[in-house]
Amino acid sequence: MAKIAGLLLMLLLVGATNTNTQAASAEQSFYKGKTIRIIVGFAAGGGFDAYARAIARNLSRHIPGNPAVIVDNMTGAGSRIAANYLYKAPPDGLIIGNFIGSLVLQQIMGDKSVEFDARKFEWLGAPVQDETVCAITKASGINSLDDWFAAKKPVKLGGEAPGANDSDAPRILKAALGLPIQLIEGFKGTSNIRIAAEAGEVDGGCWTWASIRTTWSKGLESGLVKPIIQINPKKAADIPNVPNAIDYAKTAEARVLIESGTHAPSAILRAYAVAPGTPKERINTLRTAFNATMKDQEFIAEMDKSKLEINPLSGSEMESIVKKLFGMDAANVAKIREVLVPKN
Repeated sequence: MAKIAGLLLMLLLVGATNTNTQAASAEQSFYKGKTIRIIVGFAAGGGFDAYARAIARNLSRHIPGNPAVIVDNMTGAGSRIAANYLYKAPPDGLIIGNFIGSLVLQQIMGDKSVEFDARKFEWLGAPVQDETVCAITKASGINSLDDWFAAKKPVKLGGEAPGANDSDAPRILKAALGLPIQLIEGFKGTSNIRIAAEAGEVDGGCWTWASIRTTWSKGLESGLVKPIIQINPKKAADIPNVPNAIDYAKTAEARVLIESGTHAPSAILRAYAVAPGTPKERINTLRTAFNATMKDQEFIAEMDKSKLEINPLSGSEMESIVKKLFGMDAANVAKIREVLVPKN
């Protein structure tokens, strides 16, 4: 009996190996000679773009057939255009969308411009779990959080559109902490906000620290730009002296706004996904390739050189976070909606 059981186990293992080999061969046959497009929902020169181009340069090595990987910038509406496009894109595994994950929260709040159901996307992962910081120019006269609270006129912050963290974070800070803020929206990306701030058109903006630290490094090093407040579950390790918004929340409602409106979506901000209905084998191939890229030594060296942080989430981890957001208490959703959804 033992010999028979052993023989059966061996046959099962051989069968499984053959099945995996056939799947890999099929994927290689499919991807060889093809081109994968990474659709980035923000302008070139910003943090989203920097991550996407680095991933594009390294992803192909981990996909059977080694397809070409290119980046297309599809800007507009805080990356809604890119996310809506991906939702309706051919489910062939040749289009990867990179949009801001906080749009999931906008869907939950009933934003009519969101034309997707986040629960149906096939999530590949995120290269980093983000930290959010507001950086203000020296020319604004704001050098500390105390200065900001005492400002005689609202501090002008650039934003893209509701659902983008550079728009949502200022709204949260204004409502939760009472900071004087004038949000000016319509920018195509954080690179455009940065340029406007340097030209004196706005005073600064709030977006991911990984991006600010990298793309605005010259301003930070020269002292022309300064991080004034961060909005994170815990302080970013390299700016421990920058005040954290949650420490200034004086009411339970203020804490809910900060925790559910900013902390919860922050982990999935740099979302990568493919269209609903993509074949399972192709999803597995792309997820495996994405995870392998995050551990790739050439990719890591490139990230280190660019001063871009790697703290990845897998596709399955992103699925869990999205599910948790959709399970949020209705009362909390209503409070966040009141702040984040502009009243027309």
